[in-house]
Amino acid sequence: MDKFIVNVIHRPEMVPEYSATVTGQGKEEDIGDTALLTESLDIFKTQQWIAHENGLKVTIHMTYASLFNDEAVEIAKHDHEVYGDEIALSLLGLPCEEFREKYQTKDFCIWMFSMEEKKAIVNDVFEKFYDRFGFYPESTGSYYMDADLTNYIKETYPSVKCAIATCWEEGPKAYHTCNNSWYTLFDGGPWAPWIPSKQNTHAPAANEAEDSGIVAIPHLSRDLIACYDGNGSNFGTHPQNVLRGMIYDTKTWEYPYLYNLIDQYRSLEKYNNGYAYNMMFVGPGWMNKMGRWEAPYELLVKSYTDGCKYYGQLKKEGKLIDMTMSEFADYYREKKSYTEPECALWRDILYGSDKQLFWYCDPYMRACVNMDQGGAIVDLRPYAAKLEWPVGIGTKHVQDASYPFLIQEKYRAGYFTHYAGEGTIRSAKLSYKGEEVDLALCRTKAHFSQEGKTRILTLDPVTIEFRDLSVTLQTREYFEEGSSSIKIERNILEMSRPDAEVILNEYMVACYGTTEYPEDMTGIILRCEGADEKEIRYEYRCREVALAGASAVSAVVPAIETKVSLTASDDTAEGYAREGYAFSPMFTLGYRKKISDKEVFATWLNLEKAN
Repeated sequence: MDKFIVNVIHRPEMVPEYSATVTGQGKEEDIGDTALLTESLDIFKTQQWIAHENGLKVTIHMTYASLFNDEAVEIAKHDHEVYGDEIALSLLGLPCEEFREKYQTKDFCIWMFSMEEKKAIVNDVFEKFYDRFGFYPESTGSYYMDADLTNYIKETYPSVKCAIATCWEEGPKAYHTCNNSWYTLFDGGPWAPWIPSKQNTHAPAANEAEDSGIVAIPHLSRDLIACYDGNGSNFGTHPQNVLRGMIYDTKTWEYPYLYNLIDQYRSLEKYNNGYAYNMMFVGPGWMNKMGRWEAPYELLVKSYTDGCKYYGQLKKEGKLIDMTMSEFADYYREKKSYTEPECALWRDILYGSDKQLFWYCDPYMRACVNMDQGGAIVDLRPYAAKLEWPVGIGTKHVQDASYPFLIQEKYRAGYFTHYAGEGTIRSAKLSYKGEEVDLALCRTKAHFSQEGKTRILTLDPVTIEFRDLSVTLQTREYFEEGSSSIKIERNILEMSRPDAEVILNEYMVACYGTTEYPEDMTGIILRCEGADEKEIRYEYRCREVALAGASAVSAVVPAIETKVSLTASDDTAEGYAREGYAFSPMFTLGYRKKISDKEVFATWLNLEKAN
């Protein structure tokens, strides 16, 4: 059995995002302020001391500003020699007097610059690093690194093998909870390490030809329910995320949630062939001497000390391996294949509910299954398209780096909708004598298993009560590695009247987008495929086509170069496709079939690139 792998990453930001505004309160902006620089360096030293005191190796992400500071450089060299820390290079922490003077901008997000400026900044930062240390770094990172940036770095500085490349679900939810002022939009990526494709950072490489040449890790390890449902910045294994979320006892200064969250990450080895990962990425702004997140400095230091102490204790017990980023990249390349998925059967550990989500990520898709909605798919990103999505000034997407969804319950309502219209979801309905029940209303629990290269979710059976019939049904969902398909199997275990027949309607309501706001659906083509093919070209007119024995029902979405289809196990089932309307700009694909006691019916959701 492999152990729990942890990356601890510190960055000596000389002008930390948070400290600058707090320390400088009431003063004119001065990013060269000596007191600010001194405090920042003192905090970095404290963080280094806490990690080392607990026997943990650190990856030191030198910022551009820190490369101009002799003391910061000497600390990094010393801790590399004495503790085995890796000296790496961050693309965060760009702002300093030298940067502002050269680039004449207050922008600091590397992925938002024009491509020409990205290249110039990378060259500046990497060459300055070489001047100070005599070698080029093996690791780098930012909140997000777009594919063009990553490809340029790997081509120009081939020593780089690992990078912090996205911040899980840092999209509209985080934007709204930052008072609509935090323009970092990159939902839709992996929550755990992956090998990014050359085409799109969020979409994992399917083979060597697509391999960008680096191993990517997320910026912070998030709570895969609380972060998805709300602001991710409050729910991470960085101890001071937990303080920001006020998830601690204000009298005793204890935070059991932090340890439960770390432990849940440890448990993910059950779903990933004995491998589990966690990371903690810390800048000095989190330990401001004036306090932060309604917490005094003493609590900020205590929380970080306690977090490192917990990791250190796990290491002493032989349950954890601390690695630098470059060490982890080598480990990951040996451990994982391109097509091996990342899986997480995640349970609520914060709000006291029984909620379960299952997350699945591979080179062809990212999917989320919600057991509170009967095992419905509530988030689906079609990585199979490997959508090229340039980001930054001079592109169509200056800030929005999110990978588009086909299904997203938070931005497109899911099952629970307003009085009219539909939300995006992949679920099923049972109908009998004029009554209809959606399985999304039937809460259940899931159990994970693996057969060969197929990951299986077996849901607890649910019983649907009609006026004069009860039906007990069990769902299984199959994620076959490398297939770009999800198989969903419905098994009728029992009917109160064995001779009865019900209509099973397997359906998917979808659209595309990256935010709450609708996109133009014109250009989407819906089809019932088969001998007598039928087609709808989307015009918001509520039309539907149906075909008995359809070989597939499909939608081609040119805007995201994606084809999505459903296929069925029974060639007598009726396939249908339905167009939405302006108030409900969705499309629906589905199969309807009469089903009786002890019968099993399966459908597949398939994703492919549409040229």
